[in-house]
Amino acid sequence: MPRPDALLSSALLGKTGSRSILIGLAFLLLLLVEPAAAGWKAGVASGPITPKGPLWMSGYASRKAPSRGAIQDLKAKALVLEDPAGSKALLITLDVCGIDRVTSARITTAVMRSHGLAREQIAIACSHTHCGPVVGTNLIGMYPIDDAERTRIAKYTDGLVKTVVELADQALSKTGDAQVGWSIGRCGFAVNRRQNPEDKADSRRQKLSLEGPVDHDVPVLKVARPDGSILAVVFGYACHCTTLDIDRFCGDYAGFTQLDLEKRIPGATALFVAGCGADQNPIPRRSLALAEEYGAELARSVERALAGPVEPVRGSLRAWYEEIPLAFAAIPGRSQVETDAKSPNFFVASRARGLLRLIDEKGSLDTTYPYPVQVWKLGALEWILLGGEGVVDYSLRIKRNRDPGRVWVSAYCNDVMAYIPSLRVLKEGGYEGGGAMLYYGLPSPWRDDVEEAIIAAIARGLAKTGER
Repeated sequence: MPRPDALLSSALLGKTGSRSILIGLAFLLLLLVEPAAAGWKAGVASGPITPKGPLWMSGYASRKAPSRGAIQDLKAKALVLEDPAGSKALLITLDVCGIDRVTSARITTAVMRSHGLAREQIAIACSHTHCGPVVGTNLIGMYPIDDAERTRIAKYTDGLVKTVVELADQALSKTGDAQVGWSIGRCGFAVNRRQNPEDKADSRRQKLSLEGPVDHDVPVLKVARPDGSILAVVFGYACHCTTLDIDRFCGDYAGFTQLDLEKRIPGATALFVAGCGADQNPIPRRSLALAEEYGAELARSVERALAGPVEPVRGSLRAWYEEIPLAFAAIPGRSQVETDAKSPNFFVASRARGLLRLIDEKGSLDTTYPYPVQVWKLGALEWILLGGEGVVDYSLRIKRNRDPGRVWVSAYCNDVMAYIPSLRVLKEGGYEGGGAMLYYGLPSPWRDDVEEAIIAAIARGLAKTGER
């Protein structure tokens, strides 16, 4: 069948005989027919990263012993997207609580060397399941881990890096034509845990009286094959993966959502990217049945988004990455750290021992931390990927200032070094405001300009990647 622009060209020739007008109008129509939606490519790969034996689990300070088996396989997944001009972005998702800066650099450096990618083209997203293993040094000071256990964690981390790099290789080597689009769904089980005590949250929900900010958006990226079947679906949600506190490996609700989607959509790979849910919990919680229920609820939300209007990605893929010096409020002197190292409080003493090692190695403690901020533009979609455990205020603020239908804000990306409070949460204090720095082994809470420093970096990234 002739293309519409060819039919129009014939008609115009017969009526006007003007070759120049014909060429101009035909060119205009070519821009209007499937503009820049064609020409995208994608590749995906997935593999298990469940430890083969007992290993210390991350996320809860109350744990006193390594794991005892698994409920489901933890997964690493890699998705590469390539725009019509050949620009690529590689998303890696991990069913782990978090990774440290060194482990992140090992993965990205290997991929960059093998495939010629720049740092901004690679993003590593952790699901933040609290039923995953300790990786590298992330939260390692939270537990009474002996040298033998540290060796096992290091060996597991080496294997994780190797597996992730291999999956990235697979995804990058088997790209094919794809259609890419996005939509936004809704899901309501996340509750602001700072303002709703767990024993009161369910009754408050029944009375429609839950308090505090939440972000119930479910951003969804659909990657389809030319025949329309789904190759991959990426989805996000701003809520802690803390339904479970068991001693067996499990992806929590996000793991069950991924499994559910892959069963419901044959041939698809489902990838989860956590949102700014550092102050959000699934409530009620603490049962396997609830984790499965929340997983199914979120899967239904993703399916509804896929079934509704999906906006095609038109245009180019642009990426930006920067590590900004995020300042600590105060740095203790060596004498104070030495005093803390003798504390009867395990967590205080453990952090102090770690700080003393840094002082011995470097001569002093750093006054700032290199905090990663990343921006991807997929056509008109603005995807902001933040390090650490960002609270919900970040996503809500960004959406207030941008088109909320074209913004995706993720956290737990590239380096999970600490909680990242907004100024409001920092001033309110509490665990998310500064108390958790103890468990992350950092010397103090963040300085008061933490939120503005991050927001300014995001604004730079949006400007560098170009306006819509």
